[in-house]
Amino acid sequence: MKPKIVVLCAFMFLAAQSLMAQHPQPQPHPHPQPDPMGDNFFPPELVMHNQQAIGLTEEQRNYIHAEIQKTHEKFTNLQWQIANELETMSSLVKQDRVDEEQTLAQLDKILNLEREIKRTHIALAVRIKNRLTAEQQARLREIKTHHRR
Repeated sequence: MKPKIVVLCAFMFLAAQSLMAQHPQPQPHPHPQPDPMGDNFFPPELVMHNQQAIGLTEEQRNYIHAEIQKTHEKFTNLQWQIANELETMSSLVKQDRVDEEQTLAQLDKILNLEREIKRTHIALAVRIKNRLTAEQQARLREIKTHHRR
């Protein structure tokens, strides 16, 4: 089992290094850049931990809870699929001669699953935000700002 983990970790490290080389990170500025995604969405934990402070209704609470449950199920399923595809990738790259076409096709499967995870995450954030009133969103922004300090 350990050799598989080592191979998978090495593969993921190399893939990450390759992506970073293709998309170099900008040099840090003296002031952090705003995060357009993070600044405009509210993590489910933030909403649920501040239910009373933002005046979350029972209907909103039930809806958000149901969406979190559905998303959690989907994440779990996707994680199992990724684990399976990574195991397949591991067996492909173990060979003395690696079939490039097959390996890249397998990489596409993995990347598509990772894309689906990110898409699902953003979809949940959109559903939560759309269920909140403008006042609740403003209150959550205040809470986020207070927590950053």
